[in-house]
Amino acid sequence: MNPASPTSSAPAERIPVVIVGAGPAGLTVANILRAARVDCVVLETESRQFVEQRPRAGFIEEWAVRALSRHGLADRLVERARPHHECEFRFAGERHRFRYAEPAGDRHFVYPQPLLVTDLVREYADVRGGDIRFGVRDVELTGIEGTEPSVSYTDPLTGARRRVDCAVVAGCDGARGVTRRYLPSEHAPVSRFEYGVGWLALLAEAPPSSDCVVFGIHPRGFAAHMARSPEVTRYYLECPPGDDPENWSHERVWAELHARLAVPGAAPLTEGRLIEKRVLDMHNYVVEPMSYGRLYLAGDSAHLVAPIAAKGMNLALHDAFLLADALIAFCGEGDDSGLRGYSAACLRRVWEYQEFSRWFAELLHGPSSGDPFRAGAAAARLRRLLRSPAAGAAFAESYIGATP
Repeated sequence: MNPASPTSSAPAERIPVVIVGAGPAGLTVANILRAARVDCVVLETESRQFVEQRPRAGFIEEWAVRALSRHGLADRLVERARPHHECEFRFAGERHRFRYAEPAGDRHFVYPQPLLVTDLVREYADVRGGDIRFGVRDVELTGIEGTEPSVSYTDPLTGARRRVDCAVVAGCDGARGVTRRYLPSEHAPVSRFEYGVGWLALLAEAPPSSDCVVFGIHPRGFAAHMARSPEVTRYYLECPPGDDPENWSHERVWAELHARLAVPGAAPLTEGRLIEKRVLDMHNYVVEPMSYGRLYLAGDSAHLVAPIAAKGMNLALHDAFLLADALIAFCGEGDDSGLRGYSAACLRRVWEYQEFSRWFAELLHGPSSGDPFRAGAAAARLRRLLRSPAAGAAFAESYIGATP
């Protein structure tokens, strides 16, 4: 792909690694490179305030916390995050607790992505003195097919074009970013899957009504309760794809949440003001391979997993650890073996998480599909998970991301 406008006249500087995108993947890569004394720059189209407040996922798997800790990036997370050991399924008027930490041996940590991003920005920019440029516009890549790529952008303060010559570009700018567009479709086709459902994503100014994640499996549609803090709770409601959030009034939201999550013996939901309301169309995609020339994608730039099993941020971190190690070897020693094997190494876990997402989605959405066969099969799947130690152990391993 060629940029739409010429960039040869832009004044150039040289930095070995350019990271496009200041999300969990890009900031993790940047921090690890900075600690290893590999020069890099992070380019981000949004403001610092925006990326530190952007609503996103909230569950981090224990392997990821351990990896962040090894790099000195999890002090606040470990101090403030609440570990989760179990979840609850509510189905056919009954509650079923599932203690996934027992067979898996690992936990989840509840730590919303904005908090992690805030920590990573602070560590990279304020503590380690890293170069991060917010608010850049019109990012363009050139020369990625060869050994001397460059990235140009419009400076938000002066309006002038600037160019950074580099050795490698890390595309960490998410599903709507620009870097993925530079992979030719014939080289890196995109595999997609549509679930045919939407989720109404809600944040409520209300204390959690349960001490764990609750999955409500109901003929009216799936619902979920997920604590975010002592004062804020995340809820989801299954809805038609493409639905308008304005169709869901405060009264309708809480009526549906009560209907889909209420079971005998459970505490009633604590209602509160809705501070976020948006519809997510459930779909997945994978770019394979995740690289082209000197461009390497990470996180949602390369793959998207619907938030059915809270895998997206964890996959982004997995990519980041692999990419950072490969870049350190390449920039420090000229060893490109890690970069050559990067895509294949990432995609093993990507496809395992994709498969689990589809499996779990059928369990959650089958009863509301209107198809008696799918509903019956989903009920059998849940019964097996709850009654069979072997099935429960397999679910726990995938749910907590214990895949080696």
